[in-house]
Amino acid sequence: MSRPEPLTRFTGGQRAVHHATAVLMLVCLGTAACLYVPDLSTLVGRRSLMRTVHIWCGFALPVPVLLGWLSRAFREDVRRLNRFEARDREWLRRADRRAVADGRGILPVGKFNAGQKLNAAFVAGSILVMLGTGTMLTFPDPWSDDWRTGATFVHDWLTIAVLAVVLGHLWYALRDPGAMGAMWHGRVGRDWAARHHAGWLDESGDALVKAPDPEPERSVKSGNPDSANP
Repeated sequence: MSRPEPLTRFTGGQRAVHHATAVLMLVCLGTAACLYVPDLSTLVGRRSLMRTVHIWCGFALPVPVLLGWLSRAFREDVRRLNRFEARDREWLRRADRRAVADGRGILPVGKFNAGQKLNAAFVAGSILVMLGTGTMLTFPDPWSDDWRTGATFVHDWLTIAVLAVVLGHLWYALRDPGAMGAMWHGRVGRDWAARHHAGWLDESGDALVKAPDPEPERSVKSGNPDSANP
């Protein structure tokens, strides 16, 4: 029996937005570490270059998302991420979200689970806040010292929070080869989709593959098996 064709989870444009945003975010975190951690600052040197790279990558962070908005598939995914449903709250309540046959059945999660939606919301909000506070620190003239002090506090602590979320995101991705593969080549197996995103599989027009129910036994009169009732 031939194996079923894999499903397309992300288009090339969607993956490009993710990869470009990820690279810019990692460069911002790396250069921030070189600027604020004394040992790294001494080891790397070239503080002026690190600051320039940090500023340019920071201002470029919204660009991939803005370009991705030209893609219909990307806009549809943004709408999915922006919709929090009852099944998402149930996903957060479940202790074992990977259970398949535990008596409760498979939770019909859509294309994105609640954790992915919360992560996307945090990253989007962080980019906007970092962009605003970074603008105040880069162009100090219109702002008072109090405003710049507050911007520095928010910028620095939010950087630590973003670092923690990024590390958690990578940890979860590395534990799930199916999700990692989808972000690299855009396709996933139907069995993976059935386990982790059954609702999305149904939305795609595919049903979970189930073994056919056994046919009901026909009543057969004793002594004459050919006279079975239909």
